[in-house]
Amino acid sequence: MASTQDILQNLARDYAIAWSSGDPEAVADFFAPDGQIVINRGDPMKGRAAIVEMARGFHSEFPDLEVRCDMMRKAGDHAIFVWTLEGHHAETGNHVVTRGWEEWDLDADFKVVSSKGWFDAEDYQRQIDGS
Repeated sequence: MASTQDILQNLARDYAIAWSSGDPEAVADFFAPDGQIVINRGDPMKGRAAIVEMARGFHSEFPDLEVRCDMMRKAGDHAIFVWTLEGHHAETGNHVVTRGWEEWDLDADFKVVSSKGWFDAEDYQRQIDGS
C-alpha cells in the first residue's frame, strides 16, 4: 500500500503531466466535481467545466506548454504545488518561463477542493510582450 507521501508525489507528477499534455479535461480531473481555482486573487472558477475552460486558455496561449513540479508539501488536508511553466506564446512566439504555486485543500480521495494559484503576472506579461 502506497504511503500518503508517495500518493502526494504521484499526484504532483501527474498534475504537471496533465498540464503539459494539452488536454484541459485531464487538468480538471484532478479537481473534485465542485472544486474551484482562484488565480492571483481573481474570480473563482468553480466546477470542472470552468476549470476545463481555464486550462484550455493556457493551452491555447502556449501550444507547447510544459509544466514541471518543483516541490510538493503537505500538511493535513492542505498541500502546496510549486511549479514552473514554460512555453512559446501562440501570438508573439516569445519564450516564457514563469514560476508560481498552488495552495490546495484536498478531499479524502486527494482531489483538489480549492486551489489558490499565484504567479508574477507582470513578469509573465512582460515575457509575452518581449519587453
